[in-house]
Amino acid sequence: MSNIIDGKAGDRLLITGNAAIARGAIEAGISVAAGYPGTPATEIIENLGKAADAHNMYVEWSANEQVAMEVAAAGSLSGLRSFTSMKNVGMNVAADALLHFAVAGTRGGMVIVPCDDPGCSSSSTEMETRVFARLFELPLIEPSDGQEAKDMVKYAAELSEELHVPVILRGVTHLSHVSSIVELGEPLHLNRNADFKCDGPMFDAESGVATPQPMLVKHEQLQKKLHNAVSHFEASPFNVYTGPEHPELMMITSSICTSFCKEAVRSLGVEDRVGILKLGTTWPLPPKLIERHLSMASKIFVVEEVLPIMENDIKSFAMDLAEKIGIKKFHGKADGSLPTVNELNADLVVTALAKILGISHEKSVPASYTQLAKQIAAENVPLRGMSYCPGCPHRATFWLVNHALKMDNKQGFVCNDVGCYAIDLLPGGFQTSKTGLHMGSGMGLATGFAKLDKFGMDRTVFAASGDSTFFHAVMPALVNAVHNKANVTLLVLDNSGTAMTGFQAHPGVTYGASSQKLPSVDIASVCEGIGATVKVVDPFEPEDALQRLLESVEAEDGVNVLIFKQACTLSPEKKHKQMFDMRVDESRCLGENCGCDRLCTRVFRCPGLAWDKDKGKAKIEDAMCIGCGFCTFICPQHAISKTRKEIA
Repeated sequence: MSNIIDGKAGDRLLITGNAAIARGAIEAGISVAAGYPGTPATEIIENLGKAADAHNMYVEWSANEQVAMEVAAAGSLSGLRSFTSMKNVGMNVAADALLHFAVAGTRGGMVIVPCDDPGCSSSSTEMETRVFARLFELPLIEPSDGQEAKDMVKYAAELSEELHVPVILRGVTHLSHVSSIVELGEPLHLNRNADFKCDGPMFDAESGVATPQPMLVKHEQLQKKLHNAVSHFEASPFNVYTGPEHPELMMITSSICTSFCKEAVRSLGVEDRVGILKLGTTWPLPPKLIERHLSMASKIFVVEEVLPIMENDIKSFAMDLAEKIGIKKFHGKADGSLPTVNELNADLVVTALAKILGISHEKSVPASYTQLAKQIAAENVPLRGMSYCPGCPHRATFWLVNHALKMDNKQGFVCNDVGCYAIDLLPGGFQTSKTGLHMGSGMGLATGFAKLDKFGMDRTVFAASGDSTFFHAVMPALVNAVHNKANVTLLVLDNSGTAMTGFQAHPGVTYGASSQKLPSVDIASVCEGIGATVKVVDPFEPEDALQRLLESVEAEDGVNVLIFKQACTLSPEKKHKQMFDMRVDESRCLGENCGCDRLCTRVFRCPGLAWDKDKGKAKIEDAMCIGCGFCTFICPQHAISKTRKEIA
């Protein structure tokens, strides 16, 4: 059975949008690919890592998105075709590099794939990446399905190479994760030799030094490149109109919303009344194409996720063309026809379309898939919040942190970060954490709080981050804390991989994106080199870990780093490791009479601990327990015991 790595031209595969984008990179002749894991984009680089050897690519998981952008830029500057992908908020991290590289210009084609997350399926915000195209004056294209996702990568690489400018291909969650039939093309092997030429005039993007200087010259060049993109977009095969010659209503859409529009028109049976203009090239908009289609109908309905960006652009065109086309009635986000938050779906579009056309229509599902899921869950699924996995070292860590701060009695708290450990903010955790913003925010915030003692702040503040996040964004904040003599403790929860997205590589592990052996960077050595006092503890050795936490609380000045090192329960390295057989001594367990309000099942809440209703005692849930042994520490009656065993 063929796959995206060894599939031949003409093969038809059922694959996700992310896999289609990865195959598109193979067919585009991409030589260098780099990224940082983040849903919904993660699987793109994962797939390319698996294909690296077969298609002579260099693929890496970079320390963060800015570094990934710079690695890809180096490939482009050396004449190779390059590629980088990231989730939406990753574009914030990469923005500084992209801003300057856009003006400096490309040599080999460079494709940038941010994947937005409308509805926040796995993100903290619905941030739009389309605005970066306008902000940095770069071409933007948007595939509507898996086939276009694959084909557009090659189109973007070729366009980038012709215009000497990066091209942004925007994905969204629904496109990234939904599978569809995709017909493969021929893999392209350009066999280019990398050569960085830098002996020409400074303003020559092909032979000069890599710099945005002289700025006015190069900025003007960038705007000319964007203008040249318009002529390509006017004739782009990815801009398609379907419908009558003179529709009553023109729907203008892009990306995955195209399928919602088609389904809406089909559901209402209004194919003879409504036309659909699907735009694959959404910035800059092709003005002649827009004018031609605005002239066809008296009413316009713009369907897009999430903000009315394309809608506002098209309205600007309509105002300039008012005398030619007549003032149009616009429907979309601005008039409330569609919401400006969350994912769209076919029913939302059907409901809006029916209202615009004056058709009676009853909703077939709630206003969003999220509401539908909540309705089904309320009717069929017991209420259950997010929780750590059985035997998760983060549960043990925050249990200890919670106790240390209570013993300190200064109303201390944790500035948390982005990762599985953010569950501590929720009812499924211990809610010791009081902030949880962007990657790297914990250490910066904790340093700021620590410096407020001169204004009366007298609370112990910890920062927490994971190992991948440490390399991604925490190190600058750690340097800042040491330099500014902050009295703060950083807790690095090192579970040996980027666990939240599937154990992708980071600089602290010994493997790369293509599973090649690589040297690891020791977090403790980095912190010591910066000037922090460092201790490495095992959260499953609670007495020692708690003692180290209390020492950090009592430290009067300086930066302390406590590295809680224990592999994730789900990680490959947990196999064949010695764990423990766990048991509850029913003669010691006080059951309902426990004066600690049943710490084991009601407070600690590891899924490996359960309540035996018949006996009125705690018990070990053998099917869930992984034998980490930590729960022996939490019971004040010492009713839980452990016996070491070998896990096969």
